[in-house]
Amino acid sequence: MALGLLAAALCPGVAEAGECPSRQSEIATDRPDVTNSSLVVPDGSIQIENGLNTSGQSAGKGIDGSNSRLRFGLAPCLEVLVDAPSYVGRLTGTVDTGFTNVTPGVKWQISGLPEPANLSVVAGVGLPTGAPAISGAGYQPYLQFPWSYELGGGWGISGMFTSFFRPSDLGNHQTSEATFVIERKVSERLALFAEYVGDTPSRGASTALLNVGGGYLLNRTEQIDFHLAIGLNRNSPDYIIGVGYSYRWDNVLGPATRPLRHP
Repeated sequence: MALGLLAAALCPGVAEAGECPSRQSEIATDRPDVTNSSLVVPDGSIQIENGLNTSGQSAGKGIDGSNSRLRFGLAPCLEVLVDAPSYVGRLTGTVDTGFTNVTPGVKWQISGLPEPANLSVVAGVGLPTGAPAISGAGYQPYLQFPWSYELGGGWGISGMFTSFFRPSDLGNHQTSEATFVIERKVSERLALFAEYVGDTPSRGASTALLNVGGGYLLNRTEQIDFHLAIGLNRNSPDYIIGVGYSYRWDNVLGPATRPLRHP
């Protein structure tokens, strides 16, 4: 998420804009906003991000979790990520229930950009492992571009463009999603954001959300977060409320497991 990037960019001893994170960097997550962080996980690290949401719409109210994303830093500026299945449950009404797909992906952070900017490229595919009523049918590849820009004084902007493809869905083969975020670091540990999220399918009605929330750093590798999203048109959920917890383990993969040698 972009919120984690802002905290990482503005605190001492962490990766600067245009650089890929190191093990000394503070955690930067892909949640709780829809916009993912433009930073990868440090080389040799494993990061696990989890959340729980409750939502309401005309069909009823539901709950979903654990919304877990596993991120593996395989090399500098490169990570592999996996979205684990989440369960969607019904609280009231006729909300569909079941598990979401397993969705693996690869994320590459483009290094060497001008200092205020960061950009990554993500490619992944939803595997047909979940309930069709929840996730749809068939394989579902996507291509994503999260970006961020530091404005100074604790402020930052970020966003993301994603193209989702559903080859097996005759009614909607492709959906474009665009997001834009304004962020503010209000203390050494707390950062807040406001986000617009718009989804435009190749066929059918578009959706739009206003999402606000924040994240609090418990320490360099742990974060708790919260968010509230409100639908901006009749096709969107009325509301989504969520909380989450994320943590990172360093020095557990590849060459990063070897002890550092000092001259």
